[in-house]
Amino acid sequence: MRQFKTIFSFCLIIIFLGACATQPHRRFNKEIGRTLHINNGDNHFTGIFFYDPTSKDTLYRKNSDKYFTPASNTKIYTLFTAIKLLPEKLPVLKYGLNKDTVYISGLGDATQLHPHFKDSTLLHFLKDHKEVVYYPPFFEDEKFGPGWAWEDYDWYYSAERSAMPLYGNVITVHNHPKVLVSPEYFKDSIVNIAYSRNRKPSDNTFFFSGVRKDTMEIPFITSDELSIRLLETALGKSIKKVDSIPVAEKQWVYGMASDSVYKRMMQESDNFLAEQLLIQASGMLSDTLSSGRARQFVLDSLLTDLEQAPRWVDGSGLSRYNLFTPESLVEVLRRMYEEIPRNRLFNLFAVGGESGTLESWYEGNPTPYIYAKTGTLGNNHCLSGYLITASGKTIIFSFMNNHFRIPNTAIKERMQHILEWVRDNY
Repeated sequence: MRQFKTIFSFCLIIIFLGACATQPHRRFNKEIGRTLHINNGDNHFTGIFFYDPTSKDTLYRKNSDKYFTPASNTKIYTLFTAIKLLPEKLPVLKYGLNKDTVYISGLGDATQLHPHFKDSTLLHFLKDHKEVVYYPPFFEDEKFGPGWAWEDYDWYYSAERSAMPLYGNVITVHNHPKVLVSPEYFKDSIVNIAYSRNRKPSDNTFFFSGVRKDTMEIPFITSDELSIRLLETALGKSIKKVDSIPVAEKQWVYGMASDSVYKRMMQESDNFLAEQLLIQASGMLSDTLSSGRARQFVLDSLLTDLEQAPRWVDGSGLSRYNLFTPESLVEVLRRMYEEIPRNRLFNLFAVGGESGTLESWYEGNPTPYIYAKTGTLGNNHCLSGYLITASGKTIIFSFMNNHFRIPNTAIKERMQHILEWVRDNY
């Protein structure tokens, strides 16, 4: 009899603990489901996944194993790739020495003479060499990624990919008080008229009216020859081009701290940096620069156990061909959370109410509670990252919305209501 009572008591405890464990899930299901219904969340495709990395517990899921267009949430995978493959300082160029001549080849570094970073590691290295010779690397990428919108060719967020970018592959034009352009190489390529496009599609002729007061960053058409001309102008010396390097031993030059580039990519959602980081990462694997090879290496070697393998076609998320599930995004976020010191990791993401693309949303009460990456294309808005609850717990989440016909603001307001509720109730 005593043994029976002991077993019975033990069963009651198990039932009680089970009920306690499911209580948060019931509250999540009730509150989030109610909010989605009230805010007309059923007339477009929504995917949500909330995960507690400490208890390893799934708190809520809705369509979490379904594929969505992630937009710039793709940059989460690019960040993971860069952290895994790139060193603490980014590689700028590969070179070989032969007497007074230095032979150089690009490695995809985006920061050289960039309008934001203004890094001049390349110039400082080359000015000490009498003869400079450029040899193009094996570069497999097209200038634009698959599925990019062709009509965006003249907007800053669609700069061309290249092996040795300079100035961020854009010209910067502004009035102060006259029209100024950087790099000055293009000063005679500006046409002073008001026009519907910023540049001709077929050549580097740019349009900027002298009455404009804003600053424009306009992509230019890249080529090895143009890179050489720009470098010659900046250095004040001539540069030859050859098809191969006659030097067996090659060395590398390193530039900026990688985290400073990752931070701008993630917080400002910089597409160009994302694309070039994948190209740089591929250079750590072979002599061929190919963002596709870097992506495939990560999927085939580092993420082989994903439940839903993504269709991953670019580094930035500009392409609508990308397909990711909320669970696959949370899985990579989880791995970074477990492998990277918290302060470093959170510092790379936009902070709700404070920085980057989240400056106007998800304000803390009073301290920040959202560290995440946004992703926006027409009729699509996603947010994935880390949420700090009022009780001090960390939740990893992905909240994806596709194919809506209401304003982005309405989607963000609904998301903010749900995320604030999770913050205050878990």
